[in-house]
Amino acid sequence: MANYHTFAKLYDELFDDDAYADWFEYATTHIKQPTGKILELAGGAGRLAIQLIQAGYDTTVFDLSEDMLALAMQHAQDADVDLPLIQGDMREWSDFQEKFTTITSFADSFNYLKNEQEMLMAFQQVAAHLEDGGQFLFDVITPYQTDVYYPGYMYNYHDDETAFLWQSYGVDGQAHTVEHELIFFVYEPEIDGYRQLTEIHTERTYDLATYQRLLQTAGFSQVNVTSDFGRQSDLNDKTARWFFSATKA
Repeated sequence: MANYHTFAKLYDELFDDDAYADWFEYATTHIKQPTGKILELAGGAGRLAIQLIQAGYDTTVFDLSEDMLALAMQHAQDADVDLPLIQGDMREWSDFQEKFTTITSFADSFNYLKNEQEMLMAFQQVAAHLEDGGQFLFDVITPYQTDVYYPGYMYNYHDDETAFLWQSYGVDGQAHTVEHELIFFVYEPEIDGYRQLTEIHTERTYDLATYQRLLQTAGFSQVNVTSDFGRQSDLNDKTARWFFSATKA
């Protein structure tokens, strides 16, 4: 990891701890086989996985980012837990043969895939790495988020060493798609000044029927959809995030 802040570390520091508490509650409430092996797909810095391990769940983290996995390793060491880590692409990890009873993936991970074909590829890989009857738990943002809530959204944060600017825009000509411009200003003592780091993140979502169709095509059944971290079964046109529980057929 670089000697100055990476984006991974900055995201990790700014992420809302309350959200992890909500995902933990959702996961532990809905996991049907708590004694089985769990994979946190796109598990990032490992914070949810560590909470699951501390609660007695046999959990592994899979993520594309080496920086995120380095943070996950550090967090696991700090928590004094054994956290297995796998680096790979959720769209294609057929070389990895291990299977799990439950695969989870939260925090918009599937919304970063470019199109329906990539979504289907990822769903198929999940199915291939689940035991028969295994469970898939994940969430996505809804078209309400991309079409209504995010366009024009702004968030600013600063402390003594870091400033963070977040702006979101709709994308013309691309349905249910939003771009997030993320700018960090990080103080660097060696230059006695601030380093600017900028990233553009693109998220895309689909209508509920599309997700249900892709899951069925990938080999899933018994697809249950809720909102508000599983607390609400009633969905409407202002639902911000869908939570899916699906079973490998």
